[in-house]
Order: sequence, then C-alpha cells, then structure tokens
Amino acid sequence: MTNDVKLADKAVYRVVIQASLEAVWSTLVKTDEVLPFFFGSVCDTGGQAIAPGRPIRMVTPNGKFAAVVGEVLEFSPPHRYVHSFKMTHLDDVPCVVAYELEETPEGVVFTLTTTNVPAGTKTQKSMAQGGPFITDNLKALVETGKPAFSGRMVVMMAPLTGLMTPAQCRIENWPLEAGRYL
Repeated sequence: MTNDVKLADKAVYRVVIQASLEAVWSTLVKTDEVLPFFFGSVCDTGGQAIAPGRPIRMVTPNGKFAAVVGEVLEFSPPHRYVHSFKMTHLDDVPCVVAYELEETPEGVVFTLTTTNVPAGTKTQKSMAQGGPFITDNLKALVETGKPAFSGRMVVMMAPLTGLMTPAQCRIENWPLEAGRYL
C-alpha cells in the first residue's frame, strides 16, 4: 500500500451467537457449499485446506464469477481467521478482514474487523454494508439452520446476478495464485 492512500478507520462488527464454538467455526470456514452469510458465494480454495499463504476466492455457485479474492494471512482454528480482501469488480487495493471467535457464558462472540480499507472508496461503502449482513446471517444460520431473510433473498437472487456481473469478474481473470492478492 502506498503512503498516499488514506485509510479508513478500523471497522468492527460483533454479534453473540447461541451455539458451540465448533459449530460457529465450522460454518465460517466451509469451502464446499453456498454460504448465505457471504452473499451466496462459495469459498474456493482450489481443493486445498485453508492455511496461511494460500489464496482464496469467493465464487458464484456455478463457478463462473469471482466476487472476492484474497490470501489467508492467519488461520488459528477455532479462534481467528484473517485474509486479504479485494472485490473483483472494483479497482481499489486489497484490505484485510479478520474473523475472531470467543467463547463466553453468553455464547460465542463473533467479531468481524476490517482494516487497511481505502477511505472514501466503494470498497469502504461495501464493507460498511457487508459487515452487518455477514454477522446477522452467520448468527441466524448457525442458530436456526437458515440465514436471515436478507441472506435468503441473496441466495434466491443469485442465479439472476450473472446477467449483471461485469466481465472483469469472470473466474479466469482471478486465478488462485499465492501472493497475487496482497
């Protein structure tokens, strides 16, 4: 990141989930199914386990488009998962997303933190809207077995979004290559 890029303040989104630590963690790190809390995407790791230094991308269920690409920066099951994050339809530089789980008497505290987000960008605006969506839908999915209404709507509308997805988001433009999305 160059010194002339102004960064937004760290953003923190937090929710208490009434479930076991393992249930929340295993849902968060699934790589083999549609994740309603991640806007109906599938976490693609190229068949490899999530681990530091490995690339990830959030792809449409049909595998034709990548919405987000990044690289795993830290992976400490079942408490912390950090990765770089770049929205493929935007020209903004990557930021960093951290997911943290803490077991408490009240339930599992799930914290999503975004850092290094370029200030005043579409990425910042999208992250500000996405944080509450992710926390609300992860909580609903783990506690009830189904996402919140907003997550159900996103999954239902997903087949139609391909018609409006920019060509730059096509999967072949975003290969899984370590070091590419830092």
